[in-house]
Amino acid sequence: EVQLVESGGGLVQAGGSLRLSCVASGINIEDHVIGWFRQAPGKKREGVSCISSRYDKMYYIDSVKGRFTIDSDDANNTVHLQMNSLTPEDTAIYYCAAVSIEYGMGLQDYEYDYWGQGTQVTVSS
Repeated sequence: EVQLVESGGGLVQAGGSLRLSCVASGINIEDHVIGWFRQAPGKKREGVSCISSRYDKMYYIDSVKGRFTIDSDDANNTVHLQMNSLTPEDTAIYYCAAVSIEYGMGLQDYEYDYWGQGTQVTVSS
């Protein structure tokens, strides 16, 4: 059984930082693309960042470039999302997701097969 478990969310003031973690079991993250998505109230879910540790490639959406960093800890089958300079617009439930690397890298949610339960990130102004 594949499980993705997110942690690290919380309440932070604008300008602050959080580090999200996604621990995978039942899959090897080196064989998968791991993506981070978020969904704010009343908005569609959007892809934020994704990583392939096998090919050492990372993608970010424009609104988080320079503020968010994705990295993988292959030994612990974990992917992190370091989020700095947070703004209230970053408030959302953050999800990690996985898809086999053979399908390529992307940030469309329909491309991903496995999903975590999400972790809430709230940024106060």
